[in-house]
Amino acid sequence: AMPLIALGAGLAVVSAGARDAATPGQLFLRATLWSVPGTLVALVLFAALTLVSVRVLSVGLREGFHPVHSRIAWQAWCSERIMDAARNWLYPLYASMLTPMWLRALGATIGKDVEASTVLLIPSLTTVRDGAFLADDTMVAPYELGSGWMRLEQAQVGKRAFLGNSGIASAGRKVPARGLVAVLSSAPQKAKKGTSWLGSPPQKLPRAVADGESDARTYQPPGRLKVARAAWETLRLVPVWLSFLLLVGVLVVMQLIHREWGFTVAALSSGVTLAYAGLVALLLAVLAKWILVGRIRAGDQPLWSSFVWRNEVADSFVELLAAPWMARPATGTPILTAMLRLLGSRIGRGVWCESYWLPEADLISVGDGATVNRGCVVQTHLFHDRIMQIDRVTMADGATLGCHCVTLPASSIGDGSTVGPASLVMRGDRIPPGTRWQGNPIAPWRG
Repeated sequence: AMPLIALGAGLAVVSAGARDAATPGQLFLRATLWSVPGTLVALVLFAALTLVSVRVLSVGLREGFHPVHSRIAWQAWCSERIMDAARNWLYPLYASMLTPMWLRALGATIGKDVEASTVLLIPSLTTVRDGAFLADDTMVAPYELGSGWMRLEQAQVGKRAFLGNSGIASAGRKVPARGLVAVLSSAPQKAKKGTSWLGSPPQKLPRAVADGESDARTYQPPGRLKVARAAWETLRLVPVWLSFLLLVGVLVVMQLIHREWGFTVAALSSGVTLAYAGLVALLLAVLAKWILVGRIRAGDQPLWSSFVWRNEVADSFVELLAAPWMARPATGTPILTAMLRLLGSRIGRGVWCESYWLPEADLISVGDGATVNRGCVVQTHLFHDRIMQIDRVTMADGATLGCHCVTLPASSIGDGSTVGPASLVMRGDRIPPGTRWQGNPIAPWRG
């Protein structure tokens, strides 16, 4: 109900502002103008509902084992569901300078100079130390279920530690100070300072830790860079407004059709109206990508650099405009592959693609007849030590990525090769043609 309440309040603002419009032209103009405060009302109201709900649900939430059908278990479940929804509906608050403040307000213990992306957590059970980095879709202190019981424990991310994409610091676990838990990996039960871990179950990973103590573009940015980043991140509100404006536009068009030709015609034409709105969203996202970042090339970019901020704004257009209005409904269709081509990817003929998570699209090549299953991330960058390291990923003709796979930069999958579900293709891996692999990290698939 929370998104409906927030959207309803925003649309009520637009409706009140456009109520006395005499002509369709005036109606569109007033609706467009009033969509700006309407968007802000919807965002602020949803954030307030999220904040109050999570705070209330944290009262009495304590560590230990609890029956799955108990007050505490329901509180933890509901809290995590609300936090998951917030990552979608409040996307501009994540992967930004506001994220640590937002997580503190929700009840998490967050240190200074923390960088956090779309992290999913139970705030009252989470501690993140100074200078830590939480990448996309990380999980901290999630509940664990088994045999009719729910386990809740504190989880901690140490000072200047790194938790990679889809990494998990589960109940009772700790990412060590200056340590690393890699992509699709879980934190170990015990670990020494500065150690790195890969896989699930985690295995120790040799890694040289970069020294960023005095680097002004990684850990210690000057004030001017903070101001510049804040300005770029403010622009992430633009795709939120445009998405809300598209919703307003669709409703206005439907209302005009209803007035002119009645309910039946309005209902029958609704699919076409939504399709055109999706096309507009797609083109706006493509235009934003080429204007803001242009053609992307392999290389390294520090966290506090214009490219990283511009790339985040461009990604916001994809996540908030293209994804809900076109990419998700068009999953597995030629429309999605057309969108990826427009963003810069090289997509061959007859490709079956069920994922739009192809960041830095210019660096991705997918050969004829290849398959990218749902939930896959064709990852072209890593953010270790606050340096964005970007490189190519190539899938040859007939290659297959199983559901929820992740490929890391500088990797390639040979002709006709298959990577099984929930697998991790490591950075620099070269999978030979006609072979089968599975696991985290991948190993030959027997049987």
